[in-house]
Amino acid sequence: MALIQLNSSNYDTEVIQSSKPVLIDFWASWCGPCKMLSPVVEAIAEEVSDFKVASCNVDDEMELAAQFGVQSIPTLVVMKDGKEVKRSVGVIPKDQILALVRE
Repeated sequence: MALIQLNSSNYDTEVIQSSKPVLIDFWASWCGPCKMLSPVVEAIAEEVSDFKVASCNVDDEMELAAQFGVQSIPTLVVMKDGKEVKRSVGVIPKDQILALVRE
């Protein structure tokens, strides 16, 4: 699956109404750790089919970031059935990201 560019207009469709779990990566272009994590998140998006992967730029989508209470980036949030089930702040390796969603 391709990486979904998440924004306030597609949030309900892509996340709340999703039949699959959704991994959301909250990031910003000026954030060094985010730049380290982005290629990993993008690779996961291309490889998996059992969950969706979405990317949310906190500078472009301040309301969405505020709705999730994002205070530090990168923040990864796992959503299932329209509800947050897990969260991770900071850079973590690919296997831990996959475990975050699948466990």
